Amino acid sequence: MNEASKEFLSNQRVLIVSPHSDDEAFGCAGTMSRIKDLGGEVYVMLMSIGDLEQFKEDDSMVDMSTRKKEFIDEMEFLGVDDYDIIFEDSEKHLRLDRMSRRDLIAHIETESKISLENLQPSMLLLPSISYNQDHEATFRAGFTAARPGLEDVKHMPPYVLSYDNPTHFWNVEREKFHPNFYVDISEHWETKVEALKKHDSQLRPSEHFLSLDTMLHLSKLRGREIGADAAEAYMCLRFVL
Repeated sequence: MNEASKEFLSNQRVLIVSPHSDDEAFGCAGTMSRIKDLGGEVYVMLMSIGDLEQFKEDDSMVDMSTRKKEFIDEMEFLGVDDYDIIFEDSEKHLRLDRMSRRDLIAHIETESKISLENLQPSMLLLPSISYNQDHEATFRAGFTAARPGLEDVKHMPPYVLSYDNPTHFWNVEREKFHPNFYVDISEHWETKVEALKKHDSQLRPSEHFLSLDTMLHLSKLRGREIGADAAEAYMCLRFVL
């Protein structure tokens, strides 16, 4: 961990936009931990929680209150500066693609208490596009909200990145996520594991892609791509100096 990277991360005010409760943990928990440890600021905007019926051997229905508690427990564990939950609505959950994109943009751009205009973050982290319709809707709304503008009229975060997700292997358009920005989380891997454990209802057995074992392998792979023990990977969409 060189001094230049420490200084860069310590000066960041980061806004992470997460489609669902757990996406920010899978993609960014190590980064959040490292930035907070260095004195930077971290904020998380959760777009949607709701009752969820899923493919599991038991307890296939996970209610909204469980997902909300898991998310808040993770936020408190990581010590984020603030968070906002946009939709607590089972009718909207997993249906963000059916909402007006303009409405989604408005929450990210101006309406949330931690919107781009209210928070004025230096770094915006968006979910990368995958087969999940909510991920794609959230990405496109966030990407639009971060469009350039005049500095004295509209806030434009200088650093815009999309974050990794273990679901990317199932994608016919693999070119949509090419990592070119990495955060070394070698000293924060254990914190990431504990953050993921807060989402107990979403974790799966070892063989599943949403397991702790899978995240260990993915973090190790991303680390090897930069000669580190563990890392989180991002695709840089804008970097302004």
